[in-house]
Amino acid sequence: MLASVFCATSLDGFIARADGGLDWLPADGEPHGYEEFIATIDAIVMGRNTFETVLTFGEWAFAKPVVVLTSTPQRFKAPAGADCQFMGGTPLEVIARLSERGFRHLYVDGGITVQRFLAARLIQRLTITRIPVVLGSGIPLFGAVDGDILFEHVATRSYASGLVQSEYRVAGGGVLR
Repeated sequence: MLASVFCATSLDGFIARADGGLDWLPADGEPHGYEEFIATIDAIVMGRNTFETVLTFGEWAFAKPVVVLTSTPQRFKAPAGADCQFMGGTPLEVIARLSERGFRHLYVDGGITVQRFLAARLIQRLTITRIPVVLGSGIPLFGAVDGDILFEHVATRSYASGLVQSEYRVAGGGVLR
């Protein structure tokens, strides 16, 4: 199973304001590889907080299956027309269940979810687009881990708007089977 992260951060490493706000993200819609990335995945795994933020966007934005991680899955209902389910469990348990369903490539999204999957050593690829803004505080992309997680640089691209995107893969090319 391949698990990837594709996200934007502020220069100081935050993926959202403390209240989950994303108003600092550029609104110009400059293409930066998101559509190409989404075409490679089988499903999106996100945490409850990210799901609740996505619901504020209005129309459901995902054509791929979405798995929302929550300790209380019975409390939630999928938006109309969405291929969305709610699941509890550790990152390893989630990966095992989704692998049994035939998924091969997951997009892991949301601060706490990304941190938990990284701490469990379940992320193989990271694509981080840095937005030229310093927020000073907010929800960080990275959290505590019990040891170094080494990644190899794959590529860095810069965009006319000032965005800088770097792609990494776990050192040694480890992919969970």
